[in-house]
Amino acid sequence: MSEVPNLPPEIRHELHELRKEWWWFLLLGVGLIVLGLFALGASFITSLAVVVFFGLLLVVGGAVQIASAFWAGRWSGMLLSMLLGIFYVVTGMLMIDAPIEAMQAIVLLIAAFLIVGGLFRIVAALSVRFPAWGWQLLSGAVSVILGLMINKGWPDNSVFIIGLFLGIELIFSGWYWVMLSIGVRSLPESYDG
Repeated sequence: MSEVPNLPPEIRHELHELRKEWWWFLLLGVGLIVLGLFALGASFITSLAVVVFFGLLLVVGGAVQIASAFWAGRWSGMLLSMLLGIFYVVTGMLMIDAPIEAMQAIVLLIAAFLIVGGLFRIVAALSVRFPAWGWQLLSGAVSVILGLMINKGWPDNSVFIIGLFLGIELIFSGWYWVMLSIGVRSLPESYDG
Protein backbone atom coordinates (compact mmCIF):
# COMPACT_ATOMS: atom_id res chain seq x y z
CA MET A 1 0.00 0.00 0.00
CA SER A 2 1.48 3.34 -1.00
CA GLU A 3 0.34 5.23 2.09
CA VAL A 4 2.29 2.98 4.49
CA PRO A 5 6.00 3.81 4.52
CA ASN A 6 8.70 1.26 5.09
CA LEU A 7 8.42 1.02 8.87
CA PRO A 8 10.41 -0.95 11.44
CA PRO A 9 8.95 -4.38 12.33
CA GLU A 10 7.80 -3.14 15.77
CA ILE A 11 5.70 -0.38 14.22
CA ARG A 12 4.28 -2.73 11.56
CA HIS A 13 3.25 -5.13 14.32
CA GLU A 14 1.57 -2.30 16.25
CA LEU A 15 -0.28 -1.17 13.11
CA HIS A 16 -1.47 -4.72 12.52
CA GLU A 17 -2.78 -4.87 16.10
CA LEU A 18 -4.40 -1.44 15.76
CA ARG A 19 -6.14 -2.55 12.56
CA LYS A 20 -8.10 -5.15 14.55
CA GLU A 21 -9.49 -2.43 16.85
CA TRP A 22 -9.97 0.42 14.35
CA TRP A 23 -13.59 0.98 15.40
CA TRP A 24 -12.52 2.03 18.93
CA PHE A 25 -10.65 4.94 17.38
CA LEU A 26 -13.71 5.77 15.30
CA LEU A 27 -15.94 5.79 18.40
CA LEU A 28 -13.43 7.93 20.29
CA GLY A 29 -13.26 10.38 17.40
CA VAL A 30 -17.02 10.68 17.02
CA GLY A 31 -17.41 11.11 20.78
CA LEU A 32 -14.83 13.88 20.85
CA ILE A 33 -16.50 15.64 17.92
CA VAL A 34 -19.90 15.52 19.67
CA LEU A 35 -18.38 16.89 22.89
CA GLY A 36 -16.65 19.60 20.88
CA LEU A 37 -19.90 20.66 19.23
CA PHE A 38 -21.58 20.86 22.64
CA ALA A 39 -18.69 22.94 23.99
CA LEU A 40 -18.98 25.34 21.04
CA GLY A 41 -22.72 25.70 21.49
CA ALA A 42 -22.47 26.44 25.19
CA SER A 43 -19.04 28.03 25.55
CA PHE A 44 -19.79 30.02 28.72
CA ILE A 45 -21.28 26.97 30.46
CA THR A 46 -18.34 24.87 29.28
CA SER A 47 -15.86 27.46 30.57
CA LEU A 48 -17.63 27.57 33.91
CA ALA A 49 -17.77 23.78 34.12
CA VAL A 50 -14.05 23.45 33.34
CA VAL A 51 -13.11 25.89 36.09
CA VAL A 52 -15.43 24.37 38.70
CA PHE A 53 -14.32 20.83 37.78
CA PHE A 54 -10.67 21.84 38.05
CA GLY A 55 -11.40 23.41 41.45
CA LEU A 56 -13.09 20.21 42.61
CA LEU A 57 -10.11 18.17 41.45
CA LEU A 58 -7.80 20.41 43.47
CA VAL A 59 -9.96 20.09 46.58
CA VAL A 60 -10.12 16.29 46.31
CA GLY A 61 -6.42 16.02 45.46
CA GLY A 62 -5.50 18.27 48.38
CA ALA A 63 -7.67 16.29 50.79
CA VAL A 64 -6.02 13.06 49.66
CA GLN A 65 -2.59 14.69 50.03
CA ILE A 66 -3.40 15.79 53.59
CA ALA A 67 -4.82 12.38 54.50
CA SER A 68 -1.79 10.59 53.08
CA ALA A 69 0.54 12.86 55.05
CA PHE A 70 -1.16 11.78 58.29
CA TRP A 71 -1.57 8.18 57.14
CA ALA A 72 2.14 7.79 56.41
CA GLY A 73 2.94 8.81 59.95
CA ARG A 74 6.02 10.63 61.00
CA TRP A 75 8.41 11.08 58.14
CA SER A 76 10.64 13.92 57.05
CA GLY A 77 8.30 15.08 54.28
CA MET A 78 5.08 15.04 56.31
CA LEU A 79 4.92 18.79 56.92
CA LEU A 80 5.67 19.68 53.30
CA SER A 81 3.12 17.15 52.05
CA MET A 82 0.48 18.49 54.42
CA LEU A 83 1.18 22.13 53.45
CA LEU A 84 0.96 21.24 49.77
CA GLY A 85 -2.38 19.52 50.40
CA ILE A 86 -3.69 22.59 52.22
CA PHE A 87 -2.54 24.77 49.32
CA TYR A 88 -4.45 22.55 46.86
CA VAL A 89 -7.63 22.62 48.97
CA VAL A 90 -7.56 26.40 49.45
CA THR A 91 -6.84 27.04 45.76
CA GLY A 92 -9.64 24.68 44.71
CA MET A 93 -12.11 26.29 47.09
CA LEU A 94 -11.22 29.76 45.79
CA MET A 95 -11.78 28.58 42.24
CA ILE A 96 -15.18 27.14 43.10
CA ASP A 97 -16.13 30.26 45.08
CA ALA A 98 -15.10 32.75 42.34
CA PRO A 99 -15.22 30.89 39.00
CA ILE A 100 -15.20 34.00 36.78
CA GLU A 101 -12.02 35.31 38.36
CA ALA A 102 -10.57 31.79 38.31
CA MET A 103 -11.28 31.62 34.57
CA GLN A 104 -9.15 34.68 34.07
CA ALA A 105 -6.41 33.25 36.27
CA ILE A 106 -6.18 29.84 34.60
CA VAL A 107 -6.69 30.89 30.99
CA LEU A 108 -2.94 31.35 30.58
CA LEU A 109 -2.36 27.84 31.92
CA ILE A 110 -4.77 26.44 29.34
CA ALA A 111 -2.97 28.41 26.63
CA ALA A 112 0.32 26.86 27.71
CA PHE A 113 -1.19 23.35 27.67
CA LEU A 114 -2.55 23.87 24.15
CA ILE A 115 0.77 25.22 22.88
CA VAL A 116 2.89 22.49 24.44
CA GLY A 117 0.44 19.70 23.57
CA GLY A 118 0.23 20.93 19.99
CA LEU A 119 4.00 21.05 19.67
CA PHE A 120 4.26 17.47 20.97
CA ARG A 121 1.68 16.33 18.41
CA ILE A 122 3.51 18.10 15.61
CA VAL A 123 6.81 16.48 16.60
CA ALA A 124 5.14 13.05 16.92
CA ALA A 125 3.44 13.40 13.53
CA LEU A 126 6.67 14.37 11.82
CA SER A 127 8.74 11.73 13.64
CA VAL A 128 6.62 8.58 13.33
CA ARG A 129 4.48 9.07 10.22
CA PHE A 130 1.58 6.75 11.09
CA PRO A 131 -1.35 6.47 8.66
CA ALA A 132 -3.17 9.81 8.49
CA TRP A 133 -0.24 11.54 10.20
CA GLY A 134 -1.09 14.75 8.36
CA TRP A 135 -4.28 15.07 10.39
CA GLN A 136 -2.28 14.78 13.60
CA LEU A 137 0.06 17.45 12.28
CA LEU A 138 -2.91 19.72 11.52
CA SER A 139 -4.42 18.99 14.94
CA GLY A 140 -1.15 19.97 16.61
CA ALA A 141 -0.88 23.16 14.57
CA VAL A 142 -4.46 24.13 15.46
CA SER A 143 -3.69 23.57 19.16
CA VAL A 144 -0.64 25.84 18.99
CA ILE A 145 -2.61 28.56 17.18
CA LEU A 146 -5.47 28.33 19.70
CA GLY A 147 -3.03 28.62 22.61
CA LEU A 148 -1.45 31.71 21.09
CA MET A 149 -4.88 33.26 20.44
CA ILE A 150 -5.96 32.65 24.05
CA ASN A 151 -2.81 34.34 25.28
CA LYS A 152 -3.38 37.36 23.02
CA GLY A 153 -7.03 37.91 24.05
CA TRP A 154 -6.50 37.49 27.78
CA PRO A 155 -8.26 38.50 30.09
CA ASP A 156 -11.15 40.13 28.20
CA ASN A 157 -12.39 37.00 26.49
CA SER A 158 -11.64 34.54 29.30
CA VAL A 159 -15.27 33.78 30.15
CA PHE A 160 -16.05 32.40 26.70
CA ILE A 161 -12.72 31.54 25.15
CA ILE A 162 -12.02 28.47 27.27
CA GLY A 163 -15.21 26.72 26.16
CA LEU A 164 -14.90 27.93 22.59
CA PHE A 165 -11.33 26.83 22.09
CA LEU A 166 -11.84 23.62 24.03
CA GLY A 167 -14.69 22.81 21.65
CA ILE A 168 -12.51 23.49 18.61
CA GLU A 169 -9.69 21.42 20.10
CA LEU A 170 -12.05 18.50 20.77
CA ILE A 171 -13.43 18.61 17.24
CA PHE A 172 -9.98 18.57 15.63
CA SER A 173 -8.74 15.85 17.98
CA GLY A 174 -11.86 13.83 17.23
CA TRP A 175 -11.37 14.33 13.50
CA TYR A 176 -7.78 13.08 13.83
CA TRP A 177 -8.98 9.90 15.58
CA VAL A 178 -11.67 9.34 12.93
CA MET A 179 -9.10 9.72 10.15
CA LEU A 180 -6.63 7.46 11.99
CA SER A 181 -9.31 4.78 12.30
CA ILE A 182 -10.02 5.00 8.57
CA GLY A 183 -6.30 4.91 7.77
CA VAL A 184 -5.63 1.94 10.04
CA ARG A 185 -8.70 0.09 8.75
CA SER A 186 -7.53 0.50 5.16
CA LEU A 187 -4.19 -1.17 5.87
CA PRO A 188 -3.70 -4.59 4.33
CA GLU A 189 -4.16 -7.62 6.59
CA SER A 190 -0.43 -8.20 6.60
CA TYR A 191 2.15 -5.59 5.71
CA ASP A 192 5.71 -6.75 5.07
CA GLY A 193 7.17 -3.38 3.99
